Amino acid sequence: MATAYLSRTVRFSAWHRYFRAAWSEEQNAQAFGAAARAPGHGHDYTCAVTVRGAVQAETGMVMDLALLDRILREEVVERLGGRHLNDVDAFGELGMVPTGESVCIELWGRIGKRLPDGRELHAIRVAEDANLYSEYRGEP
Repeated sequence: MATAYLSRTVRFSAWHRYFRAAWSEEQNAQAFGAAARAPGHGHDYTCAVTVRGAVQAETGMVMDLALLDRILREEVVERLGGRHLNDVDAFGELGMVPTGESVCIELWGRIGKRLPDGRELHAIRVAEDANLYSEYRGEP
C-alpha cells in the first residue's frame, strides 16, 4: 500500500511572553528583548499537522479526518486557544519558554500519542504570523 501524507491546519489565538523565572528582569530583557515585557503579547496562530501513513484501501485515506480534527481541536484549539501560553502545562509547570519551537515540540508528544496504529507524525508547524513559523519533525 502506498504511503501518503495528510495535513490539517487549525487556528487559535493566544498570548505568550518570553521569560525565564530564574532570570532577572535584566537577563530576560537582554535575551528576549521586547518579547520579555509583561504581560506578554498575542498572536493569531496557525498550527499545521502532517500525518504519514499507508493509504487504506477501504477508505482511500491515511486516517479518519474526523478523528484528526477531534485530536487537533482538543490538543491545540481548546487547550491553547484564548490562553496565556506561559500558564499552560509544560510552559507553566516546567518553566519552558513558549516559543514557536517549544510549542511544536510540546504538541508533538501530545498529538503523536493519540494517532491510530500505523500512523505517525511527519511535521508540526506553528506560525505566529505570515512571516514567522517554527517546524518540528521529531528529531532529537
